Amino acid sequence: MMMKMYDSKTIYVIGEARTQADNAITKEFNSFFIGFVVRKEDGKIIDLSCSSKLRTTDDFVYSIFINHDLNKIDAELEKEIKKRYFGSSQKAIIVAYRDAVRKYNKIKDKYLNN
Repeated sequence: MMMKMYDSKTIYVIGEARTQADNAITKEFNSFFIGFVVRKEDGKIIDLSCSSKLRTTDDFVYSIFINHDLNKIDAELEKEIKKRYFGSSQKAIIVAYRDAVRKYNKIKDKYLNN
């Protein structure tokens, strides 16, 4: 497996959410995580992965979020998740996304605008 390299113009933000008790992700990780690699200047998502058990889940979540941004919660993006993702982690994906948006904006206000 080839390791990806990210330049100094990127940051890493993790969104976290709880999942249902019977979810396989909860049993392994206790929470659901999405790790976003974003460009500092505009919050554009250039890479991501999530704490899924299946590669297909990780790839599918990637395909939904890639090239969007973490500047503000995008209602259309959340609608797309609800229309396309029918796994037990659907709500957790949305909560993790919202958590990442919140964290990105805190980071941006504190560290990136100076």
